[in-house]
Amino acid sequence: MNTPLLSLFDTRRTGILFLISAPSGAGKSTLLNGLRHFGDFVYSVSCTTRQPRPGEIDGKDYHFLSRVQFEEQIELGNFLEWAQVHGHYYGTPKDAVKLHLAQGTDILVDVDVQGARAIRASQDPAITMALTSVFLAPPSMEELTRRLTKRGTETEAQLQLRLTNATLEMACWQDYDYLLISGSAEDDQARFRGIMEAERLKSARFVKSGGVA
Repeated sequence: MNTPLLSLFDTRRTGILFLISAPSGAGKSTLLNGLRHFGDFVYSVSCTTRQPRPGEIDGKDYHFLSRVQFEEQIELGNFLEWAQVHGHYYGTPKDAVKLHLAQGTDILVDVDVQGARAIRASQDPAITMALTSVFLAPPSMEELTRRLTKRGTETEAQLQLRLTNATLEMACWQDYDYLLISGSAEDDQARFRGIMEAERLKSARFVKSGGVA
């Protein structure tokens, strides 16, 4: 009688920390919204010191902290990464991410290139072993300009600043494990899901004999 192969080893695996960065207008928001109906991973909920916007829920959209609370968390080393943007703090809570990973739950973190750099620099093996980073880039600067212009949400000066920042951000694409050139929303979603499935099949992700990953 043949013994099923899967009975020969433990098929549990550690969680994967999927990190995604993209310049403004590359299609990241559309991709993330399209992924929301999949129930096989969770989104990281960031902390911020800005006030909630209408409809935002504490603990779901953000963890809303006072400036004092946020700075206390910085001092305690409780953020994977943090930054101050337009006078407000934003950060990714480390303990929540590590808890999901330890439970074998995949988690998706949306950060800019500065935040991604900080996470890659982590000395925590639970983070470094789990990390898979993806950079989503527009197909061309012309297409990026068209997308940003079509939105109609920026002045000419703001548009030029976004394009300048995009050029600087795209220079960092080789720091990431995967590069996705944005196409249609369907293509972007399918290719990102392909990355997720490939990472989930890596043998190094599975629990080794004795229960140690």
